[in-house]
Amino acid sequence: MQHRIVVLGGGYTGTVAAGRLAKRLRREDVSITLVNPEPDFVERVRLHQLAAGQDLAPRPFAEIFAGTGVELRLGRVTHVDVDTKTVTTTAPDGTGSDVVEYDTLVYALGSGWDVDGVPGVAEHAHDVSSRPGALRLRERLAALEPGSRAVVVGGGLAGLETMTEVAEAHPGLDVALVARGGLGDWLSEKGRAHLRTVVDRLGITVHEHASVAAVGPDGVTTAGGTVLPADVTVWTAGFAVHPLARATALETTDRGQIVVDATMRSVSHPDVYVVGDAASAMGPGGKPLRMSCASGTPTAWQAADAVAARLSGGEVPRVGIRYVQQCISLGRSDGLIQFVTADDRSKDRALSGRVAVLYKELVTRSAVWAVTHPTMGVPSRRRRVVRSAARADEPAGATAL
Repeated sequence: MQHRIVVLGGGYTGTVAAGRLAKRLRREDVSITLVNPEPDFVERVRLHQLAAGQDLAPRPFAEIFAGTGVELRLGRVTHVDVDTKTVTTTAPDGTGSDVVEYDTLVYALGSGWDVDGVPGVAEHAHDVSSRPGALRLRERLAALEPGSRAVVVGGGLAGLETMTEVAEAHPGLDVALVARGGLGDWLSEKGRAHLRTVVDRLGITVHEHASVAAVGPDGVTTAGGTVLPADVTVWTAGFAVHPLARATALETTDRGQIVVDATMRSVSHPDVYVVGDAASAMGPGGKPLRMSCASGTPTAWQAADAVAARLSGGEVPRVGIRYVQQCISLGRSDGLIQFVTADDRSKDRALSGRVAVLYKELVTRSAVWAVTHPTMGVPSRRRRVVRSAARADEPAGATAL
């Protein structure tokens, strides 16, 4: 009987994990199923471009997984029962349900926009954390008259990319950013200076050290009581993991992330591996990994290699996870590459302008290349499954560092 591996979520991490497992294990010994509500892979790091009016190239899973043996099952995950090892899904249109059984589960449901804690966000704001959200924002922006006001809430990477993309693509709009801290206050001095130059050039108004207390149909209200009128509000103030994990018996953190060990294996249920934003994993310096593509892809490598090693009776390898840079698009004609330490602290070194644009585009294309080449182009021998599901669920043995 084949060992059943089910991967939940077709983002960067889930797609990489499924493809890498297919490269590591013999097709006769395993079945690999990817569950996702859409038939195409979505480049999440480009969704601010989609929202601003650009079109993204379609990337069908049928092409990505052609010849690999990975089966795509279209559906939205509604329940995970880690005791019976089953996953319940509904059809993308919400009709009908199905139950998928697994021996090993790779949980890669990721994160979305955080609508909790601030009244009115879910009802009145737009997001760029999903393709449907980006398309709704795109439609709204296209309908606005010149002189209309767009307010972006959140001064992190998503907020910076969204405000500059919108301001450049829609020069007739009055664009503003609301940031809880200072503008780019985590960047180096050079990075902050360049960011302010771009903001001034694009005519963006920045409200620094301001928290939003409520979002309404016509604007936002800060904690200090200031009302900022808006014809469209874009919410990028943090991301929240999929709430599904909290409803399971998996051990989770207060944020709803699933607690894993160094091999991305659930500490409470050894037949479950967690990758990307859904995982509570430690990185360099003993700091939690940041929710990002930069963190997610290495965790997918680690989980896939650990599953393959345990099923085939080999040593579990250790994938090094560290940060190198933060790549920020500032519209199509400008950008910022902030180099960082292994534990994600800004260095003095940064690139800006056209060089940064080309650098960011190379990194973005490389991320897609890694999805379609999950072993990074290195030939891989497919190994036989020699352990039963029960033995594969035992604590890990030797780990190759």
